[in-house]
Amino acid sequence: MNKKLAAALSGGAVLVVALSGCTSSEDKGPDSKLVAWAKTVCDPLPAQQSKISEAFDALAAVAKDGPPKEVQKTDSKAFQELADGFKARAATLTDAGAPPGVEDGKRKQQDAVKRLTALSGAYTDLKDQVDGLDTKNQTKFASGLSKLSERMKAVSAQYDGAITALQNLEKGDVNEAVTQQRGCTKTSASPSAAKG
Repeated sequence: MNKKLAAALSGGAVLVVALSGCTSSEDKGPDSKLVAWAKTVCDPLPAQQSKISEAFDALAAVAKDGPPKEVQKTDSKAFQELADGFKARAATLTDAGAPPGVEDGKRKQQDAVKRLTALSGAYTDLKDQVDGLDTKNQTKFASGLSKLSERMKAVSAQYDGAITALQNLEKGDVNEAVTQQRGCTKTSASPSAAKG
């Protein structure tokens, strides 16, 4: 696991943008039930996104050639925060239910929940793996980190899938509804840290 790989996973704010569209419309606007749904989804977003972004920043900043125990502690905490953050995101969408009056809304909402839940589980697995590394032997530790970096590539693909699912959910009337919510517009103003 190296800094470049951690940076590839640092696009946490993209997840926010996916549920906080930046366009607006002069039409009559979304249905009031949809606006209420968007409020349920957006209100917890700043706190959840803060946790996710801080964890990504910690992963990107840790010196992978530093003392093994320090690297292990930082990575373990960051992976746990990411697992918790994405689990909370999934729970918010589960509680909100399908966006009312939106075509295929239930399927899109369930797909986003499924992918966020799987992503949370993947970060829990990464935490378990890093916790199990041998910190007393620098060579074994480095080898373990190398194997972990391979797993992180797969998790990065899961992350992309979660973003795509959220973007699919956010289209059309849902996009209009979330742009009216302070929790989404406030968070989308933060840098969107493009992947790569």
